[in-house]
Amino acid sequence: MRHKLQKIFLIAMALPATVFGQDTIPISRNELLQKAADANLQLKIANADINAARADYRQSNAIFLPSISASATAMATTNPLMAFGSKLNQEVLTASDFNPALLNDPDRTQNFATRVEVQQPLINMDGFYGRQAAKAKMQAYGFQAERTKAYLELELAKAYMQLQLAYKAVAVIEKAAATTNANLKLVENYYKQGILQKTDLLSMQLRMNEVNNQKQYALSNVQNASDYLAFLLNQDNAGKVYKPVDKLEAENGGTTVVVTLPDGRADLQAIDQTVAAYRKMYQSANMKFLPRLNAFGTYELYDRNLFGTSASGYTIGAQLSWALFDGFGSVGKMQRAKADYQKSEIERDQYKAQSQLELNKTNRQLTDAANNVNLARLALDQSKEAYRIRSNRFGQGLEKTTDLLQAETQQSQKELELSQAIFEYNSTAAYLHFLTQ
Repeated sequence: MRHKLQKIFLIAMALPATVFGQDTIPISRNELLQKAADANLQLKIANADINAARADYRQSNAIFLPSISASATAMATTNPLMAFGSKLNQEVLTASDFNPALLNDPDRTQNFATRVEVQQPLINMDGFYGRQAAKAKMQAYGFQAERTKAYLELELAKAYMQLQLAYKAVAVIEKAAATTNANLKLVENYYKQGILQKTDLLSMQLRMNEVNNQKQYALSNVQNASDYLAFLLNQDNAGKVYKPVDKLEAENGGTTVVVTLPDGRADLQAIDQTVAAYRKMYQSANMKFLPRLNAFGTYELYDRNLFGTSASGYTIGAQLSWALFDGFGSVGKMQRAKADYQKSEIERDQYKAQSQLELNKTNRQLTDAANNVNLARLALDQSKEAYRIRSNRFGQGLEKTTDLLQAETQQSQKELELSQAIFEYNSTAAYLHFLTQ
């Protein structure tokens, strides 16, 4: 039994070299930010949304700029009206063409027409407000992308802290394994001398097995944290593991309380622009009841031969159109736009209230986390002193093996709790910075 546990211990001690030795990549937080800025998938999605919104806004240039089209038409006809009109456009009519027999039963007539058409919007109020809505939407996506970048920085910071915590746990458990192994050898020696019973030896061997099992979980957490960082960086993490350059330590800066949300926060500006877009869409729907004024012009070339230019003509004009009734289609669209606008205002108020609530809660959590760090440090110091005393007394035969095991287990547990408390404090501080950024 003893040799079996020692074998397990040796295998577990070799695991860090096996896991980390595959391809350990040292990395700092600044390196994470630089790599993620170019490779993160969420940022690419946000930039794609901006490009799509910019394209929608560019489409709205049509309410100011003319539309120009060209066409070429080839036609052959014996239709009396079309044949007469084609000759008229070609400017080839003669007195003989007015012969009633020819007018009623013309010969086959062919016509080639080249046409250039220009349409120029003049007054389209619905399109003008629609353009403003598209611009507000584009700006909203820009602010959302900025907030996405800030959230990515938060996720990277938390993932980096998680990696730090995982490595710290491995170090603590390795230290506990070394201490337990030393105690195991001592207990084995006492057992051989007949000072301790076999139950004491079994208890120490069981503790050794528990520590080795904890180490395996800690190593798995290191790999999990590395995989998540690789996901954020959009990199293949097969056969690799990241290692933080910086150690897990409590961030400086105290517990500064920020009472109100900053007006310049990107997500708050984004939701304000979203409301503005819905307001402009509602105004655009109202403007559909007004008349539209558009200018138009055409230039035409006619000939009986392909690409001929024997005759030409132009037409220019303006059109005032007014949709007086469309079966309540415009009314329904206006009512829908109004409902969407009112809903967006309510969602904005709800979002800001929730954000303020989250800020208040995070302020309290940061204070609690700072207190927890101080208490965890005190508890660790006390557990170290208790273990030192019990270890000395055990060496003198004044303490039971179970008491020594309890003291050693408590010391390792308190060291892990301190690391967890520091992680909670740092992550809460990072989240508070995100909320007030």
